[in-house]
Amino acid sequence: MSQPIQRRQFIQSSAALGAAGFASVLVKPGRVLGANERLNIGAIGVGGRGAGDLAGVGHENIVAICDVDESRLNAAAKKHPSAKKYFDYRQLLEQKDLDAVVIATPDHHHAPATVRALRRGLHVYCEKPLTHTVEEARVVAQLAAKHKVATQMGTQNHEHPGYLRLVELLQSGAIGDVNEVHVITDRPGRWWPQGVAKPVGKSQIPANLKWDLWLGPATERDYHAAYVPFRWRGWWDFGCGAIGDMAIHLMDPTFWALDLGGKVKVTSTGPKPNPHSGPTGMVTKFEFGKRGKLSPVDVYWYEGNAKPKESIANELPMNGSLFLGSKGRIAIAHGGSAKLLPAEAFADFKPPAETLPASPGHHQQWINACKTGSRTGSPFSYAGQFTEVVLLGNVAYRVGETIEYDPATMKVTNHPTANDLLKKSYRKGWDIA
Repeated sequence: MSQPIQRRQFIQSSAALGAAGFASVLVKPGRVLGANERLNIGAIGVGGRGAGDLAGVGHENIVAICDVDESRLNAAAKKHPSAKKYFDYRQLLEQKDLDAVVIATPDHHHAPATVRALRRGLHVYCEKPLTHTVEEARVVAQLAAKHKVATQMGTQNHEHPGYLRLVELLQSGAIGDVNEVHVITDRPGRWWPQGVAKPVGKSQIPANLKWDLWLGPATERDYHAAYVPFRWRGWWDFGCGAIGDMAIHLMDPTFWALDLGGKVKVTSTGPKPNPHSGPTGMVTKFEFGKRGKLSPVDVYWYEGNAKPKESIANELPMNGSLFLGSKGRIAIAHGGSAKLLPAEAFADFKPPAETLPASPGHHQQWINACKTGSRTGSPFSYAGQFTEVVLLGNVAYRVGETIEYDPATMKVTNHPTANDLLKKSYRKGWDIA
């Protein structure tokens, strides 16, 4: 890996590279794509969230589709009959006419697929969390900058009107200096199991499932229904738990508006760590220092059955955020609108001018960027740094101690063994080196 650099420098250098390389978008050697032409897109993962992503880009030219579930693959093929079908995305990524790919696999496949696509010079839309590990997030962000392609992480509400107005409120100083943020989700719970023992026994592999390809980079094991389809998210070998699922959505405006980055101290508490599965509930505290003119801020994350103290819970919407500032508070539910508190103190408040542009839609924004070099809301220069921070919550929980992380060196400086959890090993043929 090349020498890591600080978040602000990374974003600025990546943006400069993108601007320099996108005067006319060369989507592959010998092919310059005009704004009115259709992209040749390959879709990796076409069921579940992948079906939604495929629908979001389906008005372009879908030339390849891939899924390890033959039933899902065939269902997608009915909608896109001219697309070539694959079970193994490594083979899809060798198809010569590709301009771009959309990746919607379980978390443990995100980096292996994305890295291969970026090294081919393809534009990439990848679902959240961007990667399975901190190291992978850094590698992906650096490759995206190197290859000057259009990228987008699948945080579909990143530029929801409610979040745009929230960012403007926070950056205008409407509630003064923000020194504390609380963010909560009700997942996992009914969505998928966590805090459970590793399954034992051997089950028959469903006829439609290519189990070895589903495992991909993960350690070989027998098939068990405890892992698939959506239950994979709670297992460390395949997913990032609730924080990897929902914090990437819910903490997004916090990370953006408050310019979070730099050294961070992370503490996660909950039940005794399970070596195989995420917790039933977890509270994580991210402590950020001064960032330019911005005051230090503590960001609290609550998941599953973990709950904040009553004074916070009274104003914190489920699957939402509460910002505490020196002049007031802001509460917002995911996909909702900001509420200034206390309401009586802001009765005559005039919101700041709307300066952040409306989005044409998360998928369309990325498609436009592939063709014209325009901006995306969650490019990998931003998403990589954000993912690094979020995934530290799991690292702190699994080691059972507060960790201090320095992004300049990509190291936990006070707990050497925690660094082992920033990366992982890969089965032969699936590595990202």
